[in-house]
Amino acid sequence: MLVVSDTSPITNLIQIDLLSILQQLYGQIIIPSVVYGELCEIESQKILIDSQSWIQIMTSHDEALIMQLEMDLDKGESESIVLAIELNADLLLMDESKGRQIAQEMGLKIVGLLGTLLFAKREGLITEIKPIIKKLVNDAGFHIHPKLQAQIIQLAGE
Repeated sequence: MLVVSDTSPITNLIQIDLLSILQQLYGQIIIPSVVYGELCEIESQKILIDSQSWIQIMTSHDEALIMQLEMDLDKGESESIVLAIELNADLLLMDESKGRQIAQEMGLKIVGLLGTLLFAKREGLITEIKPIIKKLVNDAGFHIHPKLQAQIIQLAGE
């Protein structure tokens, strides 16, 4: 499975010490070089990312499309979408709603961090989602609407 990721799913999982879920679920993750740069703004994240052979860094090439997307999105989201298109990725990991909407309009299959956690629970990699969401909110500053949180917990059967 070819999976491209934006910054948010990776940095949030790093902050709660669950980055390995991505490798266990998807094998390899590809990130655009600009996302790598964003992740490396925190030295401890750079060290961790650099030690993960399953995270591959690539550069997207369609500068015109990147510039077009940057009218509405940040650089990391824009390059993640373009790289996913260029690689014909099976999945794009992205949390930001506007980026997700645009990526879906462009025909990409999207999953965010919460969807990834649901998948991890179904695969038996985690036993509960509720404490992980609490840790994401409290420790990583992850923003989640209470209604969405309740929906995810219900989908997880908790």
